Amino acid sequence: MIGVLDASAISAYLKGEAGADINKQYVEPGAHQLYIHALNLCEVYCGTLREAGEDAAEKVISDLIALGVKERDDLDPTFWRVAADLKAKYRRVSIADCCALSLSSRLGAVLATADRHEMQVFADEGSQRIEFIRLDLKQKFQCELNLPCRECGSDCAER
Repeated sequence: MIGVLDASAISAYLKGEAGADINKQYVEPGAHQLYIHALNLCEVYCGTLREAGEDAAEKVISDLIALGVKERDDLDPTFWRVAADLKAKYRRVSIADCCALSLSSRLGAVLATADRHEMQVFADEGSQRIEFIRLDLKQKFQCELNLPCRECGSDCAER
């Protein structure tokens, strides 16, 4: 499978936040072809730089590369026009996430994200292949009550 990771997915993985366990399936060595757009990588670097300093930010980047995540710096006119069209239509989505969406379309990839609020519209429209790495509140409630998953029908104990 080809996957594109946005900054929220990387951040959840690195910080061990909710959804980090789902992200592990993407970053198992050799399991998938993984990509991140340079602007999303910039967000990861910037966030780590603010929180932990330059050495930690550099380590995060080298760790991602060691995991096999490949940086893409696509910004040709076709690419940025797709990103711009998305940004114009969906104002609350960041330009970096529009680049992730444009990259996932270009590669025929699944976009892994924790940004359900911003990205749900694309999943609902079916215009993008999106995998949310965190459960929404309804799914979380179903899990707490051990009700069947609305997406796959399995019980939480079986997941």
